[in-house]
Amino acid sequence: MAIRIKESGLATSIQDLGRPGYYHLGIPISGAMDRFAMRVANLLIGNNESDAGLEAVFMGPVMEFTEDSFVAVTGAEMQPRVDGELRETWASFAIKAGQTLSFDFLKQGARVCIAIKGGIDVPVVLGSRATYTLGALGGLEGRALRPGDALQTVSSSTKSVEGATVPADLRRLPGNPAQIRVMPGLYWHRLTEESGTRFFGDTWKVATEADRIGYRFQGGNPLQFVEREQPFGAGSDPSNIVDSCYPYGSIQVPSGTEPIALHRDAVSGGGYFMLGTVISSDMDLIGQLQPNMDTRFVSVDMQEAIRARGQRNTLLNKVRELLN
Repeated sequence: MAIRIKESGLATSIQDLGRPGYYHLGIPISGAMDRFAMRVANLLIGNNESDAGLEAVFMGPVMEFTEDSFVAVTGAEMQPRVDGELRETWASFAIKAGQTLSFDFLKQGARVCIAIKGGIDVPVVLGSRATYTLGALGGLEGRALRPGDALQTVSSSTKSVEGATVPADLRRLPGNPAQIRVMPGLYWHRLTEESGTRFFGDTWKVATEADRIGYRFQGGNPLQFVEREQPFGAGSDPSNIVDSCYPYGSIQVPSGTEPIALHRDAVSGGGYFMLGTVISSDMDLIGQLQPNMDTRFVSVDMQEAIRARGQRNTLLNKVRELLN
């Protein structure tokens, strides 16, 4: 045993970069909600970017280490403590056998990524160690961590150093209000022109229903739909469609009132219309939104989405160069 979970925090789970390739079978990608943060946490201590770490929401776990190790905490601003002594986020630090890792209160963001030297050692399921709790798949018995759980780490000969850090200009957290870029499409034609314009003009608030499956938003104007005769199998509500695939990041709006951005553990299909899709580079930012946070959706086209992906990759390459 390398780590004993004394307190589990809130919805703490084992995550890596996910298991792509099975969405057509109804198995979502899962993995870290903030993939950039998980990559950087691993890089800080010399792990592979895809190694499994821990993801905790709003409240961090308390963990006793039974072996010497190195740790890095990225994502939300929730400072770690080693035997009560504060350590910095977005930086590597050593921890000795017998010491306890805990966390201060949350100051910014929603989720921390905790990388531990070598990565968490649990069985690889469909190419990933990520936890998918709805399907009881991956991670530790397919569930969130509990007090008393024992975790092993993968043996690693890679050199780690204490004090490696990533400067503030190479970190990513949403602003206030958050700006989430969306490509309209899919069933955008179902909205009236006025309603579509208003969707991007409104300020929405993150609802309390915000988890790994999806984020619900409230406070904007209800959507208005172009009148039509509902096709067979679509139901009577104008937000219903004949069942369709849900792209990763798509935004559905049941009854036209509260948009839901589908995230890492979302189902792969259903009968609600989708007005568009959050671009890939902004999915990490959604994972760092807190309830009641003001959010604006910004309409972009394919070229802008590709450019944003390139900017995110450039940022990650700068981190790689810095830490290597």
